[in-house]
Amino acid sequence: MSEGKVALITAGGSGMGAAAARRLAADGYRVAVLSSSGKGEALAKELGGVGVTGSNQSNDDVKRLVDLAIERWDRIDALVNSAGHGPRAPILEISDEDWHKGIEVYFLSAVRPIRLVTPIMEAQGGGAIVNISTAWAFEPSAMFPTSAVARAGLASFTKIFADTYAAKNIRMNNVLPGWIDSLPATDERRDSVPMGRYGTSEEIAATIAFLLSDGAGYITGQNIRVDGGIARSV
Repeated sequence: MSEGKVALITAGGSGMGAAAARRLAADGYRVAVLSSSGKGEALAKELGGVGVTGSNQSNDDVKRLVDLAIERWDRIDALVNSAGHGPRAPILEISDEDWHKGIEVYFLSAVRPIRLVTPIMEAQGGGAIVNISTAWAFEPSAMFPTSAVARAGLASFTKIFADTYAAKNIRMNNVLPGWIDSLPATDERRDSVPMGRYGTSEEIAATIAFLLSDGAGYITGQNIRVDGGIARSV
């Protein structure tokens, strides 16, 4: 149990972000949730926490969430960065504007809260961060070009961060989901998975909970695939 610990979840109004908020609350965390739809704020209240309706693409909105958590609990032990959906198109038909939007959605949306919570974690003696990435960060698919490119960058950022802050007891890892039940289901996608099924948001949340836990205290700078076997390390 993590009674008394505080977790921030961005883009936590639905899907994997919401599942992470529910799992962490069940594990004893006090949760603060950010989402643009208002669902995250409602979920946080349901879970006995606090929420902000705003965007993880806004420094001001992210700071409101951080400030609210500090005002309420005076600490932040965990951060989970989820994201929305960026532009999709054939690779050479993506405009400069849409590439920039993809970087905002999939990369900078994680950097902003990390930048704010890291000094807090450092001052209190440690913390843990998990970014929800994608199974296609290292074996990119033309279906998700801006996601794959931006999240490959997130993997590099994570390694540099881990190298820099490991000695200060701040860990960061990425979870790489494959086809998850928060996405539309098709037979073709299901058949591409060696396990023969979609994963669940709850399975991703369980992986996140483990990576934030003391049991994962020696794991940092890693990209953990949770994809039913779509991608396999050599």
